Amino acid sequence: MGISRNIELKSEKGQIILRPPMMEDAENICDAVQVSKPELMPWMDWCRPDFSIEVPLEWLKNQPQDWEQGNNYQFVIIDIESHQFLGGCGINHINQYYLIANLGYWVRSDRHGEGIATEATKLIALFGFQHIGLRRIELVTGVENWASRRVAEKAGGRFEGILRRRLKLGDKNIDAAMHSLILDDL
Repeated sequence: MGISRNIELKSEKGQIILRPPMMEDAENICDAVQVSKPELMPWMDWCRPDFSIEVPLEWLKNQPQDWEQGNNYQFVIIDIESHQFLGGCGINHINQYYLIANLGYWVRSDRHGEGIATEATKLIALFGFQHIGLRRIELVTGVENWASRRVAEKAGGRFEGILRRRLKLGDKNIDAAMHSLILDDL
């Protein structure tokens, strides 16, 4: 794809920066997950009771290769003023033929309600349209994950329906709400 990892996306509101994750982020990721486990575990397969520093270290090792191959573009969300790690967002499941992809996000629990996830979603969606050349971005959330559904709507996503057993969580599949974004929505 040829997209440089030396990219930084700044929000118009001046609240956050998105940048590709680095190995040095492992501890901050681990801390944010520990604070957020009760909210993350029902919706994020990677967040388990025994979550430890090894999980983000392993994940971080793969990021440069995924980025270089154009398979997966993950970003960390950083507070502009305090430099606090706020969460993560990314574009994955990229279909090069149809130019569509999935967009996901999470924000540490002690910073919920500040519009961070909505702003990050808009920023990374714009990245997807302008840098990857996507024509459609899908936001697939658990039907009962009301917080994530609200973020999708606030970011301009259009609700398209309920997809039966679309998301895999642990050993079961759950129904998902489908929202989509096209460039005109931003």
